[in-house]
Formats: sequence, structure tokens, C-alpha cells
Amino acid sequence: MSTVELTGTGVRPDDVVAVARAGARVELAEEARSAMAASAAVVAGLLDAPEPSYGVSTGFGSLANVVIPADRREELQRALVRSHAAGLGAPVEREVVRAMMLLRARTLSMGRSGPRPVVAETILALLNAQITPVVREHGSLGASGDLAPLAHCALALLGEGEVVDASGATVPAGEALDAAGIAPLTLQAKEGLALINGTDGMLGMLVLALADLDNLLKVADVTTAMSVEALLGTDRVFADDLVGLRPQPGQAMSAANLRTILAGSPIVASHRYDDDRVQDAYSLRCAPMVTGAARDTVEHARGVAGNELLSAIDNPMVLPDGRVESCGNFHGAPVGFACDFLAIAAAEVGAIAERRTDRLLDPTRSHGLPAFLTADPGVNSGFMIAQYTQAAMVAENRRLAAPASVDSLPTSAMQEDHVSMGWGAARKLRTAIDNLTRILGVELTCAAHGIDLRAPLEPGAGTAAARDALRAAGVAGPGDDRYLSPDLRTAERIVRDGTIVAAVQDAVGELR
Repeated sequence: MSTVELTGTGVRPDDVVAVARAGARVELAEEARSAMAASAAVVAGLLDAPEPSYGVSTGFGSLANVVIPADRREELQRALVRSHAAGLGAPVEREVVRAMMLLRARTLSMGRSGPRPVVAETILALLNAQITPVVREHGSLGASGDLAPLAHCALALLGEGEVVDASGATVPAGEALDAAGIAPLTLQAKEGLALINGTDGMLGMLVLALADLDNLLKVADVTTAMSVEALLGTDRVFADDLVGLRPQPGQAMSAANLRTILAGSPIVASHRYDDDRVQDAYSLRCAPMVTGAARDTVEHARGVAGNELLSAIDNPMVLPDGRVESCGNFHGAPVGFACDFLAIAAAEVGAIAERRTDRLLDPTRSHGLPAFLTADPGVNSGFMIAQYTQAAMVAENRRLAAPASVDSLPTSAMQEDHVSMGWGAARKLRTAIDNLTRILGVELTCAAHGIDLRAPLEPGAGTAAARDALRAAGVAGPGDDRYLSPDLRTAERIVRDGTIVAAVQDAVGELR
């Protein structure tokens, strides 16, 4: 198993994915321990200072002007975590919680927050023991960080609340920590505040979404190519010099993938001449422009995530010269905007895929394919309802494309009077990506049937590899109606897990 080391700088997106999804171990480097110890000493020096320091000797939010007596400051930090662990709703996915914990430890390791090294080490101990705090769906407005979700994580460090242990059982946190030999934390000055004041939940979801979209946008190029073949479309519109007249980088990448996947296709060659059609429909001809625009949106979001992975996110911050200053770096607007932009992109990639699927099923537009891709329409309905299911998910993604980040609600007695809603933007992005995965799985299944129905014409090497991977996974070719949901779920699985992209790349080389 790989190991990720927190050195007090940043982490790579691949590190986040490895810890969140693959259970990679995490260690705290010695230089990070030193940086944390130095910042903890600065905070300790403020305890008896005559001037109050936010979160060290005062309350929080609109209670920032309430000075807390010295003998109650440990109680202050513990009470903060308990009161802020106020989430409701379904438990958040394990991978999201693990990403959030890693990223909070990453910020603490930078030595700009004030906690002792043992705080980060305890977070890492839970990660390495596969102990995952139960975090509830609702509670973050993405302004003073992901307060409620991070508070649920912090509560587990105290041995309170609920966790899911390595066996998958939900148990009291104290019981799981005791079984793993992990000592619960006793919080000192500012440590409770530092554990909950970050964009780590929404950022973790953004990083995971980017990893998913790197795969899905390649799948979208694959399913587009399959639909082009099945619909007897042309590849001439994807020519490098033609696409290059509009120098959008994502468009060029998608068009290059389509040329690679369709290269040498006998189906495409079969109607290159003496075809009375002047041009294909937009859903074929403009596919690189839509998927390419999504790629460009991904690159913007990747830049936002990359900067955030290098950032110290907390309030107040401990600066190298010893100052402790309030700031607004915890505001999630950059991440929230990026998640909203990606939800729009995911919605449009799914929408154009559904239009290609509908065209495959309609005998008035499919250029010779049977109605709904069944040889016996009437008795058999073929993929009629598969397209309904696809259309329902396209409609949901259009609703999810409405931005969360413009929907601020003031909180904390108007102290926190503008919030980012970044957590909400990230949550709906996850749903949009799940839907896009299934939408592309439906197109994959229908286009593979369409290609088979063009026999004896053969597909190109790339599209044949995708079709063959679908068949090898257990989705049979054209025939009488059968229970369709298992086939579509299989297609969803092999789209999601990278099987389709891997099969195509084995056949034709790396896709961009």
C-alpha cells in the first residue's frame, strides 16, 4: 500500500484519491511536526496576553467579543466541537470523509494554525486504522469552512460521536479508538477551532470529481465515436486542420481522440462516397465542441483545486513573524464556483449523449437501424425505456446545473452574512457525475447494439474494443427483449471503473 507524507507544504490530487479511495497510509514528516510545534508555541504565548485573540481567548462568530476566562479555555474548544457537530441527514460517503480528514491534517501540518503535532497525528491515526467518522449530509454553508462536517470529524478525535470502523460497523467513537489503541485528544487553545475551519470537505469532493471526469470525458469521446459509426456518420468533421481553425484546447483534444478511435473504421469508410447527406446532426458533428468545452472547464477547476491544495485554510492564521491575524481564507467561493461550473459541464456532456442515443433508436433518423434497436419491434420494445431513463437523468442534471454558489443565506446573527454554499455545490456535483456515468453507460449499450446491427460491416479497432469490453462484462448483443436494468448497471460499472477507457487504449493507444 502506498504512503502519503505530509511535509507541511501541499499534497497532490493523486494523493487525495489514494487516501480517500485506496486506503493509502499517511505519515507526518518531521519538518511538519517542527512547524506545528512552533505555531503552537505562538498560540500558547497569547493565553495571558492583555489583548484578546479570536478563538484563543474569545468566543466564536457573533460571540467573538466575549472574552473567555483562562480556566475555561479548554472547555471552550471542546464545547465548540460538540455544538458545531450539528449535521443532519444521511451519512456522507466514506471517501469524502477520508479526503476531508486528510486535507484538514494537511493544513494543520503547515504550521499556520496553532495546534500541536499530536492533533494532526491523531487524525492520521484514524485514517490509517480505517476509522471513519459519521458525517451527516447537511450542515455546511461553505463560509467559515465546512463547519459541521469537520466538527463531526473532530468529535471522533475526542472519542465522542459515531464512527464506522474497519469492519464497516457503526460504533461509538470511544470504543473504536480504544480498540485501535488511539488515545482521544484533550484539546488545548485554538485546537478545536483549527479542526473545523477549512474548505476540506468541498475541496475533497472537487478533487474526487476531477478524477472521475478525467475518465468520463474520455468515455464520452468513445461513446461518441461508437454512435458516429452506428449512425453512419462521418469522421471528416474531426480533421485536425478543420478543428484547428478554432483553437480551443479541449475541442482539439476531443477531436484528436475521435480521430484515434475511428481510425481505419470499415463502417465509416463504407459510405465515404456517394452518400447524399451533406452533414451530420449537431449531436455528432459538434460533439468535440461540447465535450471539449467541458475539458476546458475541468482544466480551470483543476487550477483552483491545485491552488487550494497548496493553501493554509484557517482563521485566525499564525504568521511566520508571530502575528495571529483574522482572515477570510476559509470562504469557499473559489471551490464553490468551480463545482458549479463542473455541474454545468457534466449536464451538457450528458445532454448531447442522450440526443445521440435518441437518434440511434428512431428509424426515421438512424439510417437503416430498426426501431429501438430491436429486430422485432412491436412485440419487442428494445431500448425504448432505456432512453426514458437516460432522459430522466439528463433532466435531473439540468436541475443540478443551477448554481448553488449564488444562493447565500446570512448566519451567526449577521456576522457571517455572506456564505459560499460550496459544500452544496460539491454535493450536487457528485450526483451530476453519477448521473453522467449512467447516461454514458446507456449510450455505450445502445451504440454497441447499433454497431452490431451494421454487420457484416466491421467497426474500427477502438470502437470494437469498447463493444467487446461490454460483451465480456456480460451484456449480450442484439436479440429479444430481456430484463434490461442489469445490463445497464453493468455498463455503468465498466464506465465508472475505467474498463472501457483501458480497453480502447489497449487497442489504439493513449487517449488525451
